Amino acid sequence: MAASPVTPLHDMSKDIPEARSLPRHGYSHDQLLGAMQKMAQSDADWRAGKTWALVYDAGEAHREFLKKAHNTFFTENALNPLAFKSLKRMEAESVRMIATMLNGDDKSVGTLTSGGTESILLACKTYRDRAKWRKPWVRRPEIVAPVTVHVAFEKAAHYFGMKLRTVPVDKDYRVDMRALKKAVNRNTVMIAASAPHYPQGVIDPIEEIAAFAKKKKLPFHVDACVGGFILPFIEKLGYALPLWDFRVDGVTSISADLHKYGYAAKGASSVIYRSMDYLKHQFFVSTDWPGGIYASATLPGTRPGGTIAAAWATLMTLGEDGYLDLTRRSMKVRDKLVEGVTDIDGLEVLGRPDAALVSYSTTAESGLDIFAVADQLEARGWQFDRHQNPNCIHCTCSAGNEAAIEGYLADLRDAVEYVRAHPEAAQSGNAAMYGMMAKVPVRGFVKLSVRKIMEGMYGPTGEVPDLSAIGQSEDDDLLFRLIAKYGEPAMAVFDRVEKARDALLARVPFVGKKR
Repeated sequence: MAASPVTPLHDMSKDIPEARSLPRHGYSHDQLLGAMQKMAQSDADWRAGKTWALVYDAGEAHREFLKKAHNTFFTENALNPLAFKSLKRMEAESVRMIATMLNGDDKSVGTLTSGGTESILLACKTYRDRAKWRKPWVRRPEIVAPVTVHVAFEKAAHYFGMKLRTVPVDKDYRVDMRALKKAVNRNTVMIAASAPHYPQGVIDPIEEIAAFAKKKKLPFHVDACVGGFILPFIEKLGYALPLWDFRVDGVTSISADLHKYGYAAKGASSVIYRSMDYLKHQFFVSTDWPGGIYASATLPGTRPGGTIAAAWATLMTLGEDGYLDLTRRSMKVRDKLVEGVTDIDGLEVLGRPDAALVSYSTTAESGLDIFAVADQLEARGWQFDRHQNPNCIHCTCSAGNEAAIEGYLADLRDAVEYVRAHPEAAQSGNAAMYGMMAKVPVRGFVKLSVRKIMEGMYGPTGEVPDLSAIGQSEDDDLLFRLIAKYGEPAMAVFDRVEKARDALLARVPFVGKKR
């Protein structure tokens, strides 16, 4: 009799070796689950609140409930809503709840998606296709957006044969309206802005942009992937916020992620339109395929039922009270972080964050390197984002960070003092790599070098790069080897180039700021 895959056919005392082909005999469930738990030991410690991005945790009880809700529809497929009417009902009700939360009316429509990137891709595709009927002369449709808009818009332009025309932001990190108006032309098919944008967590002047978009008869997408499920409740808690949702005449669509501040299972976002006049351009229909008439509302074919079920269940179990509590806790973390950073000599918060995203950097007077501070924090087990233009550390504050904020601030103070006492730290580890990459003036070199890293990560060996060791091997990209060999003098040269560029931009405000 053939052995069942659940039968232990391997020595239970030995580790499972790296897989290069299907095993001749299957491993037992216990062996595989044990191996997976061991793999997870090297992952970021989100359970202790040490991740300031990637994971949004509402607590163990909520996690366990989500697993049950997800697994109840683990096998179902929303590709065919007629076959699984339960999933269609849950998606429709979720869209209606989200649209109401965003102050839409009874004409508002939309779909659930696999994440914020898909939501943004779909909005761009929708407005591109809408323009084919309204602007048939346009050969390369253009998106006009602030430079701070999410990179998914650049990906959409790359995928869909569009052009992303970015414009600068002002000293408060909000879009420069004069530059935005100047960028719009006969090829523009949509305008986009953020509520808030990810880099500094501030809301663009949505009302002013919407009025201009309406005047130009252009659709206007508000990317609220990170803010959609927290801004409504920040406002309810009494914080002063500008209008940004469907209350603003001229806003035609909004993207909002359920798996961020919606605290749903990963793989859930939404894109909501003011009416079917827009959503209908999102649909894909094929009538001549031998496999039959095929229609889909979103990018994937197969759509996992579990994520839709978990999204609906999250909205229904948390309710308004649950989101208010989670938002209150997130904002408490944000306020403590802003206060703590401000109290540390040599650090400053960038902008005035409207939501629970905080970016901070070192002051020019301090002479400290923010990426060297980041290295010290990373060595203490913290996970966060490093940003550029300007260089900074970025923290997405959520309820899951509540128990960790005091420890983070203590480690931050220690990290700053270490870098103050050891300025040479800026020339080693990841600090040197990130610092140099941010300053290389020819960005094409950087893009080629990053592609080289990705080739390694997704190549036959699937290697995970050690950024601090890049440049030490002859197999590494030329740029990385130059950085490793000439790091300090090259950094000085790039610093001079950067200062010269900034001096030029100060005299001619729009030179080099628009692409």
